[in-house]
Amino acid sequence: MTTHFEIDDAFIAEQNQKAKPWVQDDYDHLAGQLQRRNVDIEDLIAKAREFRVAVPSWGVGTGGTRFARFAEPGEPRDIYEKLEDCGTIFKLVRSTPAVSLHIPWDQPDNPAALRDFARERGLHFDAMNSNTFQDGPSQKLSYKFGSLTHPDAAVRRQAITHNLDCIEIGKELGSKAHTVWIGDGGNFPGQQHFRRALDRYLQSMREIYDALPDDWRLFIEHKFYEPAFYSTVINDWGTSYYCARELGPKAFCLVDLGHHAPNVNIEMIVARLIQFGKLAGFHFNDSKYGDDDLDSGSIKPFQLFLIFNELVDAELNHLPNFSPSYMLDQSHNVTDPIESLMMSAVEVERAYVQAHLVNRNALNEAQELCDPLMALRILKNAFTTDVSPILAVARARAGGAIDPIATYRASTYRRRKSEERPATKGAAASGIV
Repeated sequence: MTTHFEIDDAFIAEQNQKAKPWVQDDYDHLAGQLQRRNVDIEDLIAKAREFRVAVPSWGVGTGGTRFARFAEPGEPRDIYEKLEDCGTIFKLVRSTPAVSLHIPWDQPDNPAALRDFARERGLHFDAMNSNTFQDGPSQKLSYKFGSLTHPDAAVRRQAITHNLDCIEIGKELGSKAHTVWIGDGGNFPGQQHFRRALDRYLQSMREIYDALPDDWRLFIEHKFYEPAFYSTVINDWGTSYYCARELGPKAFCLVDLGHHAPNVNIEMIVARLIQFGKLAGFHFNDSKYGDDDLDSGSIKPFQLFLIFNELVDAELNHLPNFSPSYMLDQSHNVTDPIESLMMSAVEVERAYVQAHLVNRNALNEAQELCDPLMALRILKNAFTTDVSPILAVARARAGGAIDPIATYRASTYRRRKSEERPATKGAAASGIV
């Protein structure tokens, strides 16, 4: 039986031992700073250890563009190898125990065996994701002109059935949510009747919604454009909210940070969905020009912090229907996907901890006194605080790596996997390109 290389706990502990002196110095210095602000650093470490963000199965494969895809040596060739990589990420960063699957890319032959394989690595399954935005090899009818909103009822039936199958697989895997994103829309004026398309969407989604177990949630994901460039059926958060409200209490609106028009105030959208009790959660990534799927926090870290400012405010106020699901959703075209996912997990957790540093009483006072400069200053005080020692200590106490990327590189994991997983000529890892 082939032995698969894994980074063991002893190696992580050995690497941590080298970093402990500087981590302790940084921890002591930050603890003193926070004490002057009446903040207990141990409270923030506890918050960091509680934070969770899921990783996407497709994220551990190499992405691409319309022009090319450059395969990463040793990338996973099936769902079991994807889970090996997800388990490695979790072992090092300790905040990513959940994996989100995409069907049919990750179609399991034996869901029970896959669930056991995941459990052995400390993993469980997050929301299921259906795929009706591309045609599969055994698919009878094409989604070229739509799926859940297609004029042909037979195409809609095929798409509905696929979503129902995803829910059944998810039940066997222990998932509790189902995410629906469709690429339906038009590239030309007049191509699609806007109102009829949305009516068909709701008609299709009602069947999917009705199939949900009582303890499941349905996540509706909108997208401003792509692959449809003139019009998209579920194009913004308002349309998403309308559909979630029409479907019922188990339907919620998912926010992907790249699925918005340029310069949209995403943190205010988040606040509105929280206020309406319809925030499902997030697909975290970053954007420079559009739906770029860049690493989280790589372009707009202040925006990420401001989003978490709204989330933490709702958390501290114990608002009803507030139970957001967090997931990374990125395409790694020029980096090692494992390294990118680890760095992103750290950056999302960083924003969460920084948001807990906001002096809420002082911010409320500045808002009520109409003092915009002071309000901004309070937010910037939290954002500019380097909480890296908190994140490092939280990881180490949970058995993870003080420096995940350095430990990963020192382990030669990528080289070892390239030897275990020789690339098949012409093959490509399933995922968004």
